[in-house]
Amino acid sequence: MKELTDAVPKPMLRVQGRPIVEHIIEGLIATGIREFCIITGWHAEVVESYLGDGSRLGVTVHYARQIVQDGTGKAPELAKEFVGSDNFLLTYGDILVKPETYQLMLKRFGEGGFSGLVTVTVGEDVTKGGLNCFDEQFCLRRLIEKPNSAQLDQLRAEGWLKSGQPVWYNAGIYIFRPVLFDFTGRLQKSPRGEYELTDAISAMVAAGHRIAGMEIAGRWVDVRDPGVLAALEKGHL
Repeated sequence: MKELTDAVPKPMLRVQGRPIVEHIIEGLIATGIREFCIITGWHAEVVESYLGDGSRLGVTVHYARQIVQDGTGKAPELAKEFVGSDNFLLTYGDILVKPETYQLMLKRFGEGGFSGLVTVTVGEDVTKGGLNCFDEQFCLRRLIEKPNSAQLDQLRAEGWLKSGQPVWYNAGIYIFRPVLFDFTGRLQKSPRGEYELTDAISAMVAAGHRIAGMEIAGRWVDVRDPGVLAALEKGHL
């Protein structure tokens, strides 16, 4: 986002007059969620001063600061005390979807026996995100973070990727049972030097936990750069 985030964190960039994070919260409110824990980092005070305790939106907002930016795998642990024994929905602060997407996630998760749920979309470059592979029940079998061309060739050779079938890109919105923390707590740094949430999810699958998949139909916007932000402002996304 270059200079756009010199003074504010990306979730506070405005779309149609309101910060991205406010659009996300309002979509979650529509599902009945009323308690939030926001993990802040860069210019944390901007988010905290804008949302306050959440009363303006009719919700309760808690905060936790990620002082060391060491990856998506450790950020959720800052909300461990907040979560307690409850299931929880986790979303990155720059992903916009239709409010009904969250409702569909809760429905899919409630179909039974799942320790987590991952959302996916198609048409994105999986070398820049997570590649998901599923079984016949659309439960997660493999998750590869930012696969390179050699890894993609191997996945095709092994039958994980098949011609004419969707290539599922990790959409960055999840539901988990608190068991997730058993796995984030044991993470080792990836080759990128970060703790990866996707590694924790892969470890859950390896340990026998069932992780549901769900395709996000319709709107899914990763507000990744100024061009996307400009398109949103014009109502093109």
